[in-house]
Amino acid sequence: MSLNSLDSDTGKLVLRLSVGGLMLFHGIAKIMHPGSLEFIGGMLAGFGLPAILAYGVYIGEVVAPLMVVVGYKARIGGLIIAVNMLFALVLAHTGDFFSLSEHGGWMVELQMFYLLSAIAVVFLGSGRQAIKPD
Repeated sequence: MSLNSLDSDTGKLVLRLSVGGLMLFHGIAKIMHPGSLEFIGGMLAGFGLPAILAYGVYIGEVVAPLMVVVGYKARIGGLIIAVNMLFALVLAHTGDFFSLSEHGGWMVELQMFYLLSAIAVVFLGSGRQAIKPD
């Protein structure tokens, strides 16, 4: 097998499974610990936004990742995840942008992974290995 024979659609599948599957764990944690919505609602209220918007986390961390994983309107799912991550970065991580972790990594590298991977899904689409390829 040569590198030229590798399929870009398989790469898109790996990307979708990575960003969608890993983000889904965050959504499942929110379902298992619904009190976290109060915390998120408090952060939103601190920015002058209605606390009820905290329920949008279920869309950004459960529904959209499932859309991305199965490949149903993956571009829209990726866009929703990207918006979700922008909210997370602004609400909870603005003080971390110019900081390193104790291991030398960027403090927001995980959040940026989700954001940039979701944006990649928006531009690349689902590929052929999807319920509804786009």
